[in-house]
Amino acid sequence: MPNFLLLFIIYLSGSDSQGLTSRAVSPPELRVHVGDSALMGCVVQSPEEKDVVKVDWILSKGEHAENEYVLYYYSNLSVPTGRFQNRSHLVGDILQNDGSLLLQNVQEADQGTYTCEIRLKNKSMVFKKFVVLRVLPEKPKELTVLEGGSAEMGCFFQSTEEKHVTKVDWMFSSRKHAKEEVVWSHDFNTPSGHFQNQGHFQNRVNLIGDLSHNDGSIMLQTVKESDQGVYTCHIYLGKLESKKTIVLRVIQEESQEYGDPLEAFSLSQVLIATTPRPKTNRPVILDGNQLVIIVGIVCATFLLLPVLILIVKKTQWNKSSVNSTASLKSLENKEKTNPEKHVYSSITTWESMDGGPSGQSEATYMTMIWPPSTK
Repeated sequence: MPNFLLLFIIYLSGSDSQGLTSRAVSPPELRVHVGDSALMGCVVQSPEEKDVVKVDWILSKGEHAENEYVLYYYSNLSVPTGRFQNRSHLVGDILQNDGSLLLQNVQEADQGTYTCEIRLKNKSMVFKKFVVLRVLPEKPKELTVLEGGSAEMGCFFQSTEEKHVTKVDWMFSSRKHAKEEVVWSHDFNTPSGHFQNQGHFQNRVNLIGDLSHNDGSIMLQTVKESDQGVYTCHIYLGKLESKKTIVLRVIQEESQEYGDPLEAFSLSQVLIATTPRPKTNRPVILDGNQLVIIVGIVCATFLLLPVLILIVKKTQWNKSSVNSTASLKSLENKEKTNPEKHVYSSITTWESMDGGPSGQSEATYMTMIWPPSTK
């Protein structure tokens, strides 16, 4: 009885330690670039030999987002679903209670929390495992390098499980149907392990990645024009493979001298076609529209000139009229201030009338006497 109780406690603790019954333990996190592969482990630690009946992989992007099925396994059939078809594979050993998932060609929309649910035969309990996937921006699939420079080419295989790289192969092909050439290789299963190409890439390729962290990146130095082509990386975790392809383009400096006269001539033709010609002090030739505009401006000037002259003359005449009016008004004001003085005298004459001394009637004449001149 005590042994049975101890065995039951170990069974539950093993399940909790894997994060299969709760989220109390922080789930592992994978950081994967777009286009790379991700291995998400899901292994049930059970002291009993139980057959796996069903495996479900579900993606959740948040509290308010609808869950999305990635893959399910039932009745010895593994079925990827939806947009994960041809990209998700059940790679675990079902006989060992291993329902691990390989997700290839990771996309931005794949980011989220992945839940693995495993049901064992004759068990009502569902074992769960959680993995958080962070998707990083894609690294360039095409590299353009100046001849004589260096080219860094990455190759990764991220995994939540304690699985390390067992083999890395870098291959080169100058054309699609050309025979591949080994660039760099490393195999932990062979005594020599490391292999460096002794031909075209001799002493020009160095491993810059950390194989203990599933990084098989390389650096190609002193790039030549003949290095242009397709580079393919095959990186393995045991029998699992992740593949990465990079296209390398090599350009040459414009100042480089060419020994082949034909090549130099073709290059000069390209430079002449693409390089803008220097400006020269040539006489400017006007087109038809510009000539019409200039003639129109000259004609308008001649037509408006008489009008401008009349306006100026009229303005001057108005000014002179105003000055004359002002002079007359000032003269009248002066005369009003110095009024003329008139002296009048009356002269009485007598006309002869009947009964008068001379027999004439009397009449009165008014005589106006102007004042003496002041001159």
